Amino acid sequence: LKLRSFSFLRLYFHYYLTHYLEVTAPQEQQIQPESQKEQLVQLENADDNFHSVCMATFNGEKYIAAQIESILVQLGPHDELIISDDGSTDLTVEVIERFSDPRIKLFQDQVFRDPIKNFEHALRNSKGKYIFLSDQDDVWMEGKYTRMLQLLKKYDLVISDSLIVDQELKVLHPSFFDYFNSGSGLLKNMFKSSYYGSCMAFNRNVLEAALPFPDTREIGHDLWIGLVAELKFSVFFFKEPLIKYRRHGAVFTSKKVGKSKRNLIQMLNGRLIMAKEILKFLVRSKSW
Repeated sequence: LKLRSFSFLRLYFHYYLTHYLEVTAPQEQQIQPESQKEQLVQLENADDNFHSVCMATFNGEKYIAAQIESILVQLGPHDELIISDDGSTDLTVEVIERFSDPRIKLFQDQVFRDPIKNFEHALRNSKGKYIFLSDQDDVWMEGKYTRMLQLLKKYDLVISDSLIVDQELKVLHPSFFDYFNSGSGLLKNMFKSSYYGSCMAFNRNVLEAALPFPDTREIGHDLWIGLVAELKFSVFFFKEPLIKYRRHGAVFTSKKVGKSKRNLIQMLNGRLIMAKEILKFLVRSKSW
């Protein structure tokens, strides 16, 4: 019964989106000609000499030093690492300040108590042409930054594969994409997101289109950016692991990871909110 109900929901949203919103989501959607000039102007106004990495932190003292080290060693002298801390009560801020690196721009004493708003704050303070998202407890693999920049010259948003690792960075699975069946597609990602911010980078056009983020916890910041990119820009899933995606806890199984604890009514309500926000975005951006 639950499987049939879920299939019904998928069919309902497919009909709703295609017949009422008139939205389709090809794997690599090109910028529409009428908006291309405006978006090129936005890119030209961005500073082409440096790029931004945006990180949102909260009580991450245990792993954040390793993550920052793996990022800074790859950045150029003019790049920036924007860190927005949401009122950490541990030593997170002290660990960050020990780096004494001018490329780090720390915004502390936020009181969002919300990772979505904390990430939005970091992104709004970024200035670079290309923007990378970063979690506080992963590790960038060697060559990530350079490879992603190469791909961003062709695509508006790039998301890489990752190694799934444990707390000690021992590999649990060699491919996040394979494990979670990641891929593009508007409907696919409305029901199960493939857009994990720690693996994502995009140009400033995508960010400007995605802001402000919807005022709801039903849509994560990374999923919203991914959905906007699916609707208006080109997206590429790069099947090479470029980060070590750290999982916490002793058990890692497909039965527990990514499994929703919400009932059918809650899931339906969440998808309706998501569809409503997509409609509002399309009206606002005149994309339909």
